[in-house]
Amino acid sequence: MSDKQCPTAIYGGQAVIEGVMFAGQKVHVTAVRRKDNTIQYLEVPKKEIPWVQSLKRIPLVRGLVGIIEASAKGAQHLNFSAEVFAEEEGEPKEEQKETLASRLSMILGVAVVGVLSFLFGKFVFTLIPPIIEDLLFGRMFENQIGHNLIEGLIKIILLVGYIYFISLTPMIKRLFQYHGAEHKVISAYEAGLELTVANVQKFNTLHYRCGSSFIVFTVLIGVVIYSFFEYDSLVERIVLRLALLPLVIGVSYEVLRFTNSLREVPVLRYLGYPGLWLQLLTTKEPDDAQVEVSIASFNRMRELDKQM
Repeated sequence: MSDKQCPTAIYGGQAVIEGVMFAGQKVHVTAVRRKDNTIQYLEVPKKEIPWVQSLKRIPLVRGLVGIIEASAKGAQHLNFSAEVFAEEEGEPKEEQKETLASRLSMILGVAVVGVLSFLFGKFVFTLIPPIIEDLLFGRMFENQIGHNLIEGLIKIILLVGYIYFISLTPMIKRLFQYHGAEHKVISAYEAGLELTVANVQKFNTLHYRCGSSFIVFTVLIGVVIYSFFEYDSLVERIVLRLALLPLVIGVSYEVLRFTNSLREVPVLRYLGYPGLWLQLLTTKEPDDAQVEVSIASFNRMRELDKQM
């Protein structure tokens, strides 16, 4: 891509252990940095299923379909990076399986990094807050909209607290740095710049299309949607939340697309700010070596896209 070329394709990615995965039009590529400073790749061609592609054209449905599809792909690439990491640590074969399981369980819990464990994380964060809210405030007042607002606040508190505490661990901190590197590369590409470490490092780690933004929108949109439905008991409230989860995800996805299209509008761009605020926790400033890995992954993805 020349310096002045205006990009037309929209790309997304995901941080993995010591690397970055980028999803192209025809292939998904993960680049992982090994301890000897070489970069190892996983290249997986996309297999389009006609009926899935049809669903992805339907508003409100395409968000959920995209999440499920990306989760399956993300799991494959994260597993690859975990295997490379375990191999680099020189662990005996009989110990690698157990160690991989423990490391994956930690990172699978980081639903805010991308969409890999989003559905599980969303299920948990949908189930627990109404129970807490009912125990603490269930008998204080009758206004269900008020209860919905408190429930949303509890979700935000749990989410932010969870992210903050896991970000204190060295592995998750590095994961968040690669998350930042992924965003920087996409921003540099979308700005039409040549993808050099110096150019990429000029950008910040925040991006409107991030999965972190998506999670914030599901909380805010959920409060609004839940307010249209009444419940008579805690059990009914929980069942209602779970039943409405696909709708909440679908609407949130459309809102995220909408806010991203308005990010250059002076006033309306603020609609995307809640998601950007959460990214202050889920992304960290990467070093040059991490940016180099992200660039390598992105360039390899685009190279294979052109060849296929």
